[in-house]
Amino acid sequence: MDQLRYPTDVIVDQQNNAIIIADYTNSRVIQWLNQNQQVLIDNINCYGLAIDKYGFLYVSNHQKNEVRRWKMGEYNNEGIVVAGGNGLGNQLNQFNFPTFIFVDEHQSVYVSDRHNHRVMKWRKDAKEGRIVAGGNGQGGNLNQLSSPQGVIVDDLGQIYVADSENHRVMRWCEGKGAGEIVIGGNHLDDLKGLSFDDEGNLYVVDMVNDRIQKFEIIL
Repeated sequence: MDQLRYPTDVIVDQQNNAIIIADYTNSRVIQWLNQNQQVLIDNINCYGLAIDKYGFLYVSNHQKNEVRRWKMGEYNNEGIVVAGGNGLGNQLNQFNFPTFIFVDEHQSVYVSDRHNHRVMKWRKDAKEGRIVAGGNGQGGNLNQLSSPQGVIVDDLGQIYVADSENHRVMRWCEGKGAGEIVIGGNHLDDLKGLSFDDEGNLYVVDMVNDRIQKFEIIL
């Protein structure tokens, strides 16, 4: 219980001062509170996590190609599917290896659809998503992504994507056909998670370089 195997994502439950971890290889979502551990969801191929302001926990499941949500504190059920859940594929209601997720204040779920090289946005209660980044095959052009990972949306609705195999962070505006590079170059390698602080600085998990980098983003 006090160990992890290849954790992929972590979020803070600020109401309870607890941290919630996607304990990937142990196939569980686990909570740590003052060095006490509790398994919240077991037997799940979890990868990404998110919490919304209404007290729901969202978990991406890369094997079932879906995102489910649970009411926090109520985990003795299957949860409900809020994105995907229609098998592996590249249709608008499908995923191929969903990884990181972000939930906005309207409970829209943004999902990095890794092997489809795109980011999908599922509005609340939608039956399918829409492509908001990538979706033009794997590649390094400004309208393409290559194995996207971390995804986060700022207060202006701009979507930041860790474009993992292109070693860059892209910024996309919903409805635009292409994004722009906000961080790139030879100093990044296999990006994972993204996070903002209160000042708007962007933190990037730079995995192969074994470090976390902080960038000041110019809007």
